[in-house]
Amino acid sequence: GKLAVITFHSTEDRLVKRTFKNFKEKGLVSFVNKKPIGPSREEIQSNKRSRSAKLRVIEKQ
Repeated sequence: GKLAVITFHSTEDRLVKRTFKNFKEKGLVSFVNKKPIGPSREEIQSNKRSRSAKLRVIEKQ
């Protein structure tokens, strides 16, 4: 299965990033995307609070 996590604060993102990295080092998951996905310019214009959002996705092996 896949797991997608959206973070809005740097502290949250750091925790998710470290956890995902740990899982990858143990061979449990692989990254679906190398870098986190952020909001588009259009999304930021229509929703200012979305600017700090980051989407990270992993897939179970």
